[in-house]
Amino acid sequence: MSNEREILYGRQPILESLRAGRRTFHALWVAESAKGAIVAETRAEASRRGVPVHPCAKAQLDRLTHSGHHQGVALEAGPYPYEDPETMRRAAELAGEPLWLLFLDHIHDPQNLGSILRSAEAAGAHGVVLPRDRAALVTPAAARASSGACEHLRVARVPNLAEAMEEWKRRGLRLIGLEATPSAPLLTDIPLDGPLGLAVGNEGEGLGKRVAKTCDLLVRLPMRGHVQSLNAAVSAAIALYETRRQRDTQTRAAIGERSA
Repeated sequence: MSNEREILYGRQPILESLRAGRRTFHALWVAESAKGAIVAETRAEASRRGVPVHPCAKAQLDRLTHSGHHQGVALEAGPYPYEDPETMRRAAELAGEPLWLLFLDHIHDPQNLGSILRSAEAAGAHGVVLPRDRAALVTPAAARASSGACEHLRVARVPNLAEAMEEWKRRGLRLIGLEATPSAPLLTDIPLDGPLGLAVGNEGEGLGKRVAKTCDLLVRLPMRGHVQSLNAAVSAAIALYETRRQRDTQTRAAIGERSA
C-alpha cells in the first residue's frame, strides 16, 4: 500500500473523518457482524461521499488494521491533512476571537497526543502546532485516541518548534508554558485572555530549554497531593479548560456590559 494512504480504525474516528471530509477516501470495510446506529450512520456517510463499502469478515479487519481494536470498521483514506499555521490565524479572525494556539514540545506517545487533540478541539483552541521530528504525529492510533476530534482540528507541523514560537511571539502572541517549578505562579492566578499560545512539554522531560526560554511566562498547576506531576495529556486538558473558562467568563461579562 502506498505511503499516501493509511487505514483508520474505530467507529467514532472513522465517522468523524467522513463527516469532516478533509481527507481523500478510498474504501470502507465493515464487518458483517457490525451493527448499531454509528455503523449505519458511517455506511450512509460513506455512500453520500461516494466511498465504496465492502462487507467483510472480522478476521479480515484484524489483518487489515493489525489490531483487534477496530470495532468492526476500517477506512482506507489519504494521509492526515496538516495545515499551515497561518490558517489558524485566519480561523480566529473569522470567528472574531483572539488567536489561541497549543504548542506541543515533542510528545512521544500517540495515545497522549490523541487525548490532547481531543481536549484542544473540545475546548475550542484554534490550532495545535507540533515539531516535525522526534515527536508523535497524527497517525491512525492517535486519531483513534482522539475519538476522531483530530479530523475537525487544525494541526500544523513545523521544522523547529522554538523558532515557530519565536515568530508567533514577534507577531503578538503571548506564550505561556506549563512547568512543574515550585517558584512559578499558578496557572489559575494569571489572565489567559488575548492572543495566547500554551506550551506543553513531553512525558518525561517537560519543556525543552529553548522552548521554555521562549515563553513569556512559565506557570504551574495547583497540586495538593503527594504526586507532584501529571500526565502530559491531563496537564494540557486542565490548561485548555482553564483558558476556556476565563474566556467564556470574559465574553459573558462583555455581553452584560453591552446590554446594561
